[in-house]
Amino acid sequence: MTLSVRLDPATERVVKGLAKARGVTRSEVVRDALALLAAEASRGPRASLYDQIGDLVGSVADLPEDLSERSGKAFRRLLAKRRP
Repeated sequence: MTLSVRLDPATERVVKGLAKARGVTRSEVVRDALALLAAEASRGPRASLYDQIGDLVGSVADLPEDLSERSGKAFRRLLAKRRP
């Protein structure tokens, strides 16, 4: 089957670069990309970021309870130190 696809200039550069680096045609690069996309889709929906790292959330003990509340102040102090 023949299929025409319009690519923006940046994507075209990527496809050309991959083809050159791999020593294959641009069509082969596109076919491989589609095969990877199809394989990923067949695995089902992606887990959310929280699902991926949920076991780590709240796993650090003995830290100050207001740590995130004070992060803005700490960041401002760092920026103030960098000012000339």
